[in-house]
Amino acid sequence: MCKFSPDMKAKIGNTIIYIANHTGKLSKTKLLKLLYIMESTMVRKYHVPFLAIPYEVWKWGPVQKDLFADLSDNLFLMKDYISAYFSEDRKYFRAKAEFNDDEFSQLEIGVMDEVLNEYGKKTAQQLESILHQPNSLWYKAAEKNNVLSAFNDGTCNNTDIRIDFSDLLSSPEEKEEYIENLAIQRTANNYNAHANV
Repeated sequence: MCKFSPDMKAKIGNTIIYIANHTGKLSKTKLLKLLYIMESTMVRKYHVPFLAIPYEVWKWGPVQKDLFADLSDNLFLMKDYISAYFSEDRKYFRAKAEFNDDEFSQLEIGVMDEVLNEYGKKTAQQLESILHQPNSLWYKAAEKNNVLSAFNDGTCNNTDIRIDFSDLLSSPEEKEEYIENLAIQRTANNYNAHANV
């Protein structure tokens, strides 16, 4: 499991609270898809990462494996931010705390609102089909690494292939700007994670 600094954990947790407060019946799949769309929207529009957490190419789309594991079992990483409940034998999540905007810029809140306005009412299956389109980062990465057929025939359901968000950007300058911003954010997270051990 990756190590989140306290600040990064708070930012992820508060992003999830914001999503939970603005959507109904928030399943694990829908939550993970909305987080991914927020990340890709921030990169595409502003060339900076949103949460700067890695996503991998899995059969059902791009997945952040640490959050996937946390949401699948008893909450550990996000236990202070959300709680699980069941409805019609399905697991959903609701906010457990008030949203705290300390870790967010106005641009980031704007991106969250934009994504939730456009995608917040869609089902997990609808989001999945959007993210599986042939022009998507997930599809291109799966195709490039020859895993589409393994996904389709059921011989594989996850990989450690990482989504490269810089592929959303067209110019070398934009890509370089994003890669530098990503390195800075990840370095700060790693430093703060180890400084708090």
